[in-house]
Amino acid sequence: MRRREFIAGLGSALAWPLTARAQQPAMPVIGFLNSASPGPFALLLSAFHEGLKDGGYVEGKNVTVEYRWANEQYDRLPALAADLVRRRVTVIAATGGTMTAQAAKAATTTIPVLFIAGADPVGDGLVKSFNRPGGNVTGVSVYTSELAPKRLELLRELVPNATKIALLGNPENAADSQDAQNMMQRAGLPLLTLSARVETELEREFVSASQHGAQALLVSADPFFNSRRTQLVALAARFAMPAAYPWSEYAKAGGLMSYGTSIPGAYRQIGQYVTRILKGEKPADLPVQLPTKFELVINLKTAKTLGLEIPPQLLARADEVIE
Repeated sequence: MRRREFIAGLGSALAWPLTARAQQPAMPVIGFLNSASPGPFALLLSAFHEGLKDGGYVEGKNVTVEYRWANEQYDRLPALAADLVRRRVTVIAATGGTMTAQAAKAATTTIPVLFIAGADPVGDGLVKSFNRPGGNVTGVSVYTSELAPKRLELLRELVPNATKIALLGNPENAADSQDAQNMMQRAGLPLLTLSARVETELEREFVSASQHGAQALLVSADPFFNSRRTQLVALAARFAMPAAYPWSEYAKAGGLMSYGTSIPGAYRQIGQYVTRILKGEKPADLPVQLPTKFELVINLKTAKTLGLEIPPQLLARADEVIE
């Protein structure tokens, strides 16, 4: 073989792998949008990755994830959602409440959006129906403020002599706060509303609750509070305030009692739905998923510290008792 022909053939052989690599499909990119902060949501993020793994996807191996965190500044959500759209992500996982889902839905009509939101995604304008969502949006519906009446009922069983119960809400999440206030009014209880939207306001509101004679506290289901659950539990202990929380993570962190759905379960479900989208299914054909289990968790150690005696019938109904 002539030297010139050999060099030409060698050049073609070296170029082939580069050409083959260039023709390989690009790795899909998931946009992960959340209203809170990454640190306190580590457990939920892990559940999301478990859902991806269930469908055969591992970050960095066969899928990329672009994270956008609002850090409890809800007014940043529209800009963060728009940034993901400009990034041309394959799908957006809009987590951390209905406001996140609405921001993602407003940002795009073509990129699939999968949400974790409240119990009424139809009324909130996210989907046309549970079974046939239509459009580019579907997801997981979790009961949050809708379970507040049940949490109030359980709290009154725990603290039967409480005549004034405070309600902690986030004014940035107006719909959730209003639902909880309506519930308190229907129960015929004196309404003591506490409002906090940033970390520095939490202690101030506990001081206010104590000064106004609140004997128990109901914490609304807002992502900001969930991201500050350790601080909330510590403040409740410091002010000797019996409190009921929306998710088990509070009780496991030392809170008195929680009643609600499994939020890690919802994040795993949304991860599984993402994989189905990546494999070619359409959001319009994927029904909105509903919670399958509601958990009552009681922290017996905290109850003893507060001097509360848990009724035996309530202990018997608990899904988990922390001693």
